[in-house]
Order: sequence, then C-alpha cells, then structure tokens
Amino acid sequence: MLICANSQIPFPRSLVYATYRDKLVELVPYMPNVRDIEVKSRSEVGSNIYTVNEWRGGSEIPAAARVLLSEDMLSWTEYNTWNQADLTVEWRIETHAFTEAVKCSGKNRFLQDGNSTVIESRGELVIDPKQIKGVPFFLTSKIAHLVEDLLGKNIQPNLVAMSAGVRQYLEQNQLD
Repeated sequence: MLICANSQIPFPRSLVYATYRDKLVELVPYMPNVRDIEVKSRSEVGSNIYTVNEWRGGSEIPAAARVLLSEDMLSWTEYNTWNQADLTVEWRIETHAFTEAVKCSGKNRFLQDGNSTVIESRGELVIDPKQIKGVPFFLTSKIAHLVEDLLGKNIQPNLVAMSAGVRQYLEQNQLD
C-alpha cells in the first residue's frame, strides 16, 4: 500500500522542518490520535540527525478486530534520518505487534512554496502474512488484512493531522 500525503503550512521551510524534528514531544497535544511520544535517542553525525522515537497512538481498534489485535498495534518505534542539507527526513516504522510482518518506510520532503512550506510525505506499507507468528495459518491472511486496514486508515490521516498540529503549534508559539 502506497502512502501519499501533502500538507501546506504557512511558515518558512526551515522553521517547519526544525519544529517537526525538534519539538515532537511538544506537538502531542495537537495530535488527537497520539497519546504519547518518547524520544529514545538522538545523535548528530555531520549534517544528519538520527532520532528514535516511541509513539503510542490513541485510535480505537475496531470491535471486530479486537479479538485478533491488541493495543500493541497502536504503538510503534520510528527511526528517522534528518538530512539538514536538503531538508528531508527518511523514516522507518517498526510496529510493536507483528514486527516481522509489517514493513513501513518513507521520506518526507519540506519544500518552500512562497511564504509557506509544503510537506510531501511518500512511503510504503507492506504486510507479509507468512511472517505473522503465533497465529493459526488459516487466520494469517485475515489478520494481515486487518492490520493493513487499521494501519492504512491511520497513517495518512496522521501525517495530515501532524502537519495541522505543527501549524497550530507555530501559530500559538510564534512570538515566544
């Protein structure tokens, strides 16, 4: 499944980029589907910054899926490479449930558009039913479909919601 989202924020590119990279924990109140973000690590090498963040989502698991899926499906670890030279971030998400079966990664580009910034998010979500462990074989494709449906319905809207949260955050904190 391809992930594609564009958002526009009426602030300069370098400020928007730095806010995404450096103010993530402060953005949680602006993102309705996120309960918590914990920064696990951050390091700088040359013009790159490497971050590892643990996210806990706030979405509800559909009733039909609760039998097969747990709250772990709403938690994930995100690995980022922030490239200051071209104002991009390459990301990879590792889910806390069905880790071996779920592959999700992509890249966000921060593009100047007049006095605004366009965030172009592109990625891919792939679920391999053969890698779903601890589940009877006849259920693996059903679980793969449920996982893809749950993640697919949340990733793109969350990317857009995060941009809206960054906009709100910057509007409320621009004079600080």
